[in-house]
Amino acid sequence: MTVKSTPLNTVTVHKQYSEMGDSPSAQRTQGHDAYPSRLAYTPEKRWLPRQDAVVKGRQLSGPLSQAQLDEFERKGFLFIPNLIEGDELEALREEMKALMSTDEYREKEFSVTEPESNEIRSLFAVHFLSERLGQLANDERVAGAARQIIGDSPYVHQSRINYKPGFAGKGFNWHSDFETWHAEDGMPAMHAVSASLILTDNHEFNGPLMLIPGSHNKFVPCLGETPEENHISSLKAQEVGVPSAEALTELVAEHGIEAPKGKAGGLLLFDCNTLHASNANLSPDPRSNVFFVFNRQDNRCQAPFAAADQRPDFLAHSPDQQGSRYC
Repeated sequence: MTVKSTPLNTVTVHKQYSEMGDSPSAQRTQGHDAYPSRLAYTPEKRWLPRQDAVVKGRQLSGPLSQAQLDEFERKGFLFIPNLIEGDELEALREEMKALMSTDEYREKEFSVTEPESNEIRSLFAVHFLSERLGQLANDERVAGAARQIIGDSPYVHQSRINYKPGFAGKGFNWHSDFETWHAEDGMPAMHAVSASLILTDNHEFNGPLMLIPGSHNKFVPCLGETPEENHISSLKAQEVGVPSAEALTELVAEHGIEAPKGKAGGLLLFDCNTLHASNANLSPDPRSNVFFVFNRQDNRCQAPFAAADQRPDFLAHSPDQQGSRYC
């Protein structure tokens, strides 16, 4: 069974801009940055209120119910168990194994290895490298859900496979993806959503993703200016763009921490600004997922807000980018 591919543009989309100033053009006027970060000084407030609506496409048809959209809006994430099963899931797992074991990818810029080994930890631009994963990125069950959340036909801002091997997979610090995409890629507003399809069982011992529910409504400015070519080290271990321990302590005290777990084939959707992290994998069971970031076309990246140069395009695709250079 192959992954079903459904065109994304079968629904007439009506952009819904709220009173919160959703229009990306409103995010950068007269030099004003609604989400300042990578600061050289400690800000007066530990976080800033979100300026963009969370769910913007309730009126659009798609796979998510209004109750599911409500949960996403409240928590900043939604886990859908057993989205893909059987032969379809097994084909995706085999595709992942083939991609991650391709020797010619190991030294490419879009491949990230474990800090203490040469085993591939993350492989980017996978919707270009794999026809099957390209189809999955266009699948209505995935991209249709993104469309309902962001309120417009999505494009893939970033795609990757994450692999955390048993006993050796390292953790990742708490962070907001949007903070990085805003500071280093130039994404104007919070109009992006991540879709993570888990390809191995996720349990409490193999380093599942941890999220702070409700944190998507608070932008946490981070200290420390962006070093040149920061992505080279940050993809292995993020040290810049990390919230302070004080801010994290207060947010966890208010909201708690959740770690969605389940069988392979489940889909985790989470807002671009939801704070998340993961522990090291101390079990013998590997943990892997295929990951798509969907952005709105009118929210395409501009000049970085807190970096000298944009990161390479394998980390931040444009809507009209072609994939031939990766194949």
